[in-house]
Amino acid sequence: MIGRIVGTLVEKTPPELLVDVNGVGYEISASMTTIYDLPPIGEKVVLFTHFQVKEDSQTLYGFIDKAERALFRVLIKVNGIGPKMALAVLSSMSSEELIANVQESDVTALTRIPGVGKKTAERLIIELRDKLGQAAKADLFSAPAVLKQVQADPRQEAEAALIALGYKPQEAAKAIANIPVDGASSEDVIKAALKAMLR
Repeated sequence: MIGRIVGTLVEKTPPELLVDVNGVGYEISASMTTIYDLPPIGEKVVLFTHFQVKEDSQTLYGFIDKAERALFRVLIKVNGIGPKMALAVLSSMSSEELIANVQESDVTALTRIPGVGKKTAERLIIELRDKLGQAAKADLFSAPAVLKQVQADPRQEAEAALIALGYKPQEAAKAIANIPVDGASSEDVIKAALKAMLR
């Protein structure tokens, strides 16, 4: 798995990039959000990547930060949403806007994304709610920005983390129920819950 690329930006032809790493040129597909934040041609660039291997192709996707990569990985798990559509979604709105639209069930906003009709938008909302809430399984510590937006309540975030660690939902909820969360971070709640569960 290629998780990060550090090199010189050689070409920028949206949605494709070419990054030279010690003489090897990597072709990378990226969202417009990432492309807008890239340095000029010839400058050093750091991209977090997702490497996808299929029977007939190998594709490297690049992201300006781990939060965007985490959202991409959540999106491609939605039924009917492939990498190309996921990049279109991430190109059309910021991570924060996407999460807000999902939370508010804003079908109209999602149908403004190229290729997304009403049915696809409704499926995105239904499936993303669950998948974003469980993003901790893959990116709990590497994508705190996404999880902070998805789960502003430290109790909810802690519960998702415990479930990701293998505890049953009922066990996680019970462990967190008696822990005071006023002013506490999700990490504090997780630590306290783990201590309580290990007693």
